[in-house]
Amino acid sequence: MTNTELLTRADVLRHGRTPFVLATVVHAERPTSAKPGDSALVLPDGTVEGFVGGSCAETTVQLQGLRVLRTGESLLLRITPGADTGPDGAPEPVDGLVTVANPCLSGGTLDIFLEANLPPALAYVYGHAPIARALLDVGRVLGLDARPASPGEPLPPDLHVVVIATHGRDEEAVLIEAARAGVPYIGLVASPKRGAAVLAGLGLSEEQRARVHTPAGLDIGARTPGEIALSVYAEIIALRPKTARAARPEAGSAAPQAVAEGVDPVCGMTVAITPDTLSLDRAGSRVYFCGPGCQHAFADDPSRYAHA
Repeated sequence: MTNTELLTRADVLRHGRTPFVLATVVHAERPTSAKPGDSALVLPDGTVEGFVGGSCAETTVQLQGLRVLRTGESLLLRITPGADTGPDGAPEPVDGLVTVANPCLSGGTLDIFLEANLPPALAYVYGHAPIARALLDVGRVLGLDARPASPGEPLPPDLHVVVIATHGRDEEAVLIEAARAGVPYIGLVASPKRGAAVLAGLGLSEEQRARVHTPAGLDIGARTPGEIALSVYAEIIALRPKTARAARPEAGSAAPQAVAEGVDPVCGMTVAITPDTLSLDRAGSRVYFCGPGCQHAFADDPSRYAHA
């Protein structure tokens, strides 16, 4: 896969709201099979597309890439036969740098930048009036994926925000669907009296009603459409820690999951456990390997690694 093909693939993933990590070799010390500029994508299922070195380097990039997907924080990964250590023998900590000792390398060192590419929070805005248009404009300026929506349109599983500014049209059905789907933030632009009346007639549980905010937005004395939109997003930001904890458990089949890990009994490297991770059965349990070399060494003499 050429770099052009890789970047095209990255654009497709962004458009489809699939999180990924772009891994780019920025420095290579011989002997290494990778060179500066080589790159790969790490997907949420552990798939690695592209080239950043041999199987052992790729395994390390896969594991660290999956961790980056969980944290959302980009980092510089250094893969070297022996890590620099401090007085106590532990690797010297450096902000933004993760050093991994890979005894399987032929002697070279690789520095690879792992860039997290996570989809922005998805917001659906209902309505066509000036307030709805302002909600779309302000949301995009704030970095959200703010999209116009229509009643009856299916709600995607990774939807974070629903704001209804339809001025009384088709509100109830959207509110009920969004509340029952567990959308973290639901806002209804309405007066306090009308908003309370609409909410009382929805037949929702207390937990579902708590997700609906009406009048939507913080009371900042907003009057214009832009100011009202600002007040709504101010409330969303203020509630962000709470809504993050209440995020829908099924949100996004491609959402990063917890990384299952294993230790290669031959070289001692930690590897991510995915359907494609090399492995062998031993005494009824599964043993995982960083690459074919370690797998073959184990298969030739399992008793040598009985301590693992």
